Amino acid sequence: MSGCTNSTKTTLASAPTTATWAMAEQIRQQVKPPQFPDRTFDVRDFGAKSGGQHNNSKAFAAAISACHKAGGGKVLVTEGRYLCGPIHLLSNVNLHITKGATIAFLTDPQAYLPAVFTRWEGMEIMGYSPLIYAFGQTNIGISGEGTVDGQANRTTWWPWKGNNFSSVDWGMPGVPTQTAARNKLMQDMENNVPVAERIYADGSYLRPVFIQPYQCTNVLIEGITITNAPFWLMNPVRCENVTIDAVTFASLGPNSDGCDPESCKNVVIKNCFFDTGDDCIAIKSGRNADGRRLNIPSENILISNCKMRSGHGGVVIGSEISGGVRNVFVENCEMSSPDLDRGIRIKTNSVRGGLIENLFVRDVTIGEVHTAIVIDFDYEEGDAGKFTPTVRNIDIRNLICQKAKQVFQVRGYERSPIQNLHLNNCHFKEVAEIGVLEQLDNFTATDVTIKGVEFKV
Repeated sequence: MSGCTNSTKTTLASAPTTATWAMAEQIRQQVKPPQFPDRTFDVRDFGAKSGGQHNNSKAFAAAISACHKAGGGKVLVTEGRYLCGPIHLLSNVNLHITKGATIAFLTDPQAYLPAVFTRWEGMEIMGYSPLIYAFGQTNIGISGEGTVDGQANRTTWWPWKGNNFSSVDWGMPGVPTQTAARNKLMQDMENNVPVAERIYADGSYLRPVFIQPYQCTNVLIEGITITNAPFWLMNPVRCENVTIDAVTFASLGPNSDGCDPESCKNVVIKNCFFDTGDDCIAIKSGRNADGRRLNIPSENILISNCKMRSGHGGVVIGSEISGGVRNVFVENCEMSSPDLDRGIRIKTNSVRGGLIENLFVRDVTIGEVHTAIVIDFDYEEGDAGKFTPTVRNIDIRNLICQKAKQVFQVRGYERSPIQNLHLNNCHFKEVAEIGVLEQLDNFTATDVTIKGVEFKV
């Protein structure tokens, strides 16, 4: 283990107060899924045809419009595979996909024009429409036991990744990649170029998010399976009152984050299954200058009864975190895979910055993971900026890890140590090495064992 810098100038209770987890219960009670009128609009009645060959974009749009104009209800997709372009949801519409039904999305980038106002890696742009998108709507849903299939693969969408910030080269000979546009977008953001002038659709090769409700209130996503995503699977942005329940996130492509709530308030993620090519859950709040300009944190988020398999991280905060995060609760989750890199992770740096506070974790089981607990101030650019992050008030209790190559990769800055990190009743059984604990202020470990031996600070 590297040096552990642990100041004991302040003392917090070893257990979170009753009020702490009472707040989690309050979030659970307050976040209610929207209710929809008892009206049904079958997409087949608007000309939709299954079979996976007919372009049903107009039929889906007509059904959604009719449902919305009637005051809301259910747009029904049933019995078969429906090829479709981008779907734009409207207020009071629940897109309901029954078991055995699949919406397969077109892979022609031209289908996702004209450009819409979106966020891409935490930066505001005019870009390709997300495959399922809603902007400024109230009471929207995607439900049922069916599947949405982005049809991305090693020859479609994914090659645009290339090898940018990836250990895997997803590129193909002769296929352009996102690298040049991504670099230019970063510069546009830092130069405060107006978003209306940040045109990053056709010819930029920035893959669209699969599902993105943007500035929406009362959102329900329930029961569906999301697979073969071009990019992030689900990215609610600046939304409030969001329920994500019993969703299967299954996509192993580049940047296949599962669920990334960004600058959202009052979110419940429960009963979900993740098998992803990137972070399973990553809580975000905007990147760098954009995140600071908008200054909207993600807050009041409850993650409960989820299972994580492959991924870069199980429950992650960051790295697009410049607007901050507070009040995150994680309970009763299971994580395990030889391809799971990290269990609980916070990632930032002095280019991102951000205030990250009040993360509470309890009753989590990790079967196999590379590193169990990571708080990383040296992500990507590292200590190369002037926006020193602050991370404080983290309580992890009742965590059992069966097998890890490393327990900790925890390192703050000397000028900004990680404050008030507390572990209670945590047991790491088969471990290759303890890892790194550096630059901590008020770190406690109560009833913590590593390979059966009590861990002492």
